[in-house]
Amino acid sequence: MNLHPLIKGIGNDDGNIKLIADRKIRGVTDTSKNVQDGYLFVAIKGNTADGHSYIQEAVSKGAVAVVGEEEISNLSVPYIKVDNTRKALGIIAKEFYGNPSNDKIMIGLTGTNGKTTTSFLIKHILEQNGFSCSLIGTIHYVINGEQIAAVNTTPSSLVLNDLLSKSKDEVVIMELSSHGLSQYRAEGMEFNICIFTNLTHDHLDYHTSMENYFESKASLFKKIKSNGQAIINIDDIWGEKLANILKDQGEREVYTIGKSPGSDLKIHSAHITSTRISDHSEEFEIQLPMAGLHNLYNAVMAFAVAEQFRIRKDKIVSAIESFQGVPGRFENYKYKNGAMIVIDYAHTADAIFHCLKTAKDCGANRLFHVYGFRGNRDVSKRKEMLKISSELSDKYILTFDDLNGVPHEEMRASLEILNKEFGNEKGIIIPDRTEAITFALNLCSKQDWVVITGKGHEKYQHIFSLRTSSDLETVKYLNSKFFSE
Repeated sequence: MNLHPLIKGIGNDDGNIKLIADRKIRGVTDTSKNVQDGYLFVAIKGNTADGHSYIQEAVSKGAVAVVGEEEISNLSVPYIKVDNTRKALGIIAKEFYGNPSNDKIMIGLTGTNGKTTTSFLIKHILEQNGFSCSLIGTIHYVINGEQIAAVNTTPSSLVLNDLLSKSKDEVVIMELSSHGLSQYRAEGMEFNICIFTNLTHDHLDYHTSMENYFESKASLFKKIKSNGQAIINIDDIWGEKLANILKDQGEREVYTIGKSPGSDLKIHSAHITSTRISDHSEEFEIQLPMAGLHNLYNAVMAFAVAEQFRIRKDKIVSAIESFQGVPGRFENYKYKNGAMIVIDYAHTADAIFHCLKTAKDCGANRLFHVYGFRGNRDVSKRKEMLKISSELSDKYILTFDDLNGVPHEEMRASLEILNKEFGNEKGIIIPDRTEAITFALNLCSKQDWVVITGKGHEKYQHIFSLRTSSDLETVKYLNSKFFSE
């Protein structure tokens, strides 16, 4: 592909494109170490490095054109200055890979909690009814039935368009994180259906305020096709706000779900494993394969999406009821002594509340909670997370999550200060995560529940006393060790 069609519409003066020497472009990258002969290099200002510092290196390695934000002169190759290189990269990537989202049915999900479970549910329902689906999200990517390790919930625009160009599936189901949206990773894409699950306190270290966080999430809904639809949970106050904004604009169809009066898909009764819902024509019951009010909303959102594919309601219900769950999302494991172990990705106060409340609603005799806080992440949510844990659990064990560069001693001191100021006598600090899990499992007995939150499906980033690689592997190891003794 040539340079001119790639840079058309990226923010520079399109009328002057002809003044820029056209070049054959063999590849596009925003990483100087990946540059090869004939590449277009896009200089991105990141959190830890600035691509503009690597422009000369990129040119020396064979870049034949560069896109950047700064004023640069005396470069031996064409340089295209734009206001925002992240946004420009999204447009360039889409063009380079042949606008691959255009011939797909695109479903985008955003929200603080529930994206992953809802996306897995949608994929399951659609595939049970004859549709082939690609999946792009937190746990992994699935393209043409092949599972690919996920680096980010929403991959870079280059990776994203590359994946879509390889997909032969009819439908693409994509989680869109607030970081991904604010960094224009889906720039230039349009969606048939956009879903808003909820918005709760998270990522304020990045967005600085809930309003900014909301604006980032809401930006997805500007990408709905003219004949597309927004599906929104209006029992969430931010969802209600978004629905009202979109209805006032009157440009896209808005379909709402919730208990709230006027919901298009109304929840009439909500139990931990079942619900009765109705649309404008009939009422029906769903037996949920996953416990919890939060999973009820996930299932209803997935139901609303499936309806848009003209799938019969009884077939949607049947597919939901056959769903096997998601790795690391309220994942149950029956322990040696009859206790129930739950492993969940929950890392916000709201998600922890739903995990612990569901355990209690399911009849937990005693409830033990093992969790920690990620280093160099939003510290403002920690107090509320601890408050909920100390109120709902019979004993909580604070431990290490990913430290992300924070020294062990500093994180331990943070846990001690936090527990002293906002915890209670139920709490104990055991920094080693595998030792914390061992401690909790040694305390529990039949009909007790141990809820381990924060990591979910993820592998450990640190070496602990047990050489296990995840929370589930730790639990399985301790279970097998008991039976071998």
